Amino acid sequence: MKVQNPTKGKLLISEPSILNDKSFNRSVIYLSEHNEDGCIGFIINKPTDFVLSDLISEINCDFKIYNGGPVEQENLYFIHKLPNIIPNSIAIDDGIYWGGDFDTLINLLNNNTIKRTDIRFFLGYSGWSVEQLNEELSEATWTVIENEYSNILQVESEAIWKNQLLKFGGEYQIWANAPKNPTLN
Repeated sequence: MKVQNPTKGKLLISEPSILNDKSFNRSVIYLSEHNEDGCIGFIINKPTDFVLSDLISEINCDFKIYNGGPVEQENLYFIHKLPNIIPNSIAIDDGIYWGGDFDTLINLLNNNTIKRTDIRFFLGYSGWSVEQLNEELSEATWTVIENEYSNILQVESEAIWKNQLLKFGGEYQIWANAPKNPTLN
């Protein structure tokens, strides 16, 4: 497995060594920003029990909300494929964008203009200083890989971590099939 540098659009795969980390165990993070100030991403494989209308009463939409990470969990974030209809979107990579004008988004959602395959919502985000992420990478907390998904917004969230470990092969295959709670084994 070739070691990758963390850049926008790549995926961080949590190593089995952090299975006891409540925030990041079995996480796959889509990196949306990486610069001299730090790195920001969203956990793409941890859906919450909430939908949009549970959190924002003026939105009549049942799109699922994901746990984006432990930072600013009281804030809602989104990534999408719709920069042509959501002004002020920030390009991430390969046709995926971050944020944009929220009032426009509310109108588009209430008018059923947006398909759930074109957007994903998160409570909170995952963030690191550049030095912090580099240190975690040197400690083998994360593996950085290319995003090989044609639409990261449609990835089956529950199986992505396990499937990535199976692709890594070797001892990773044992961890991929380990129960979420080893005490129940």
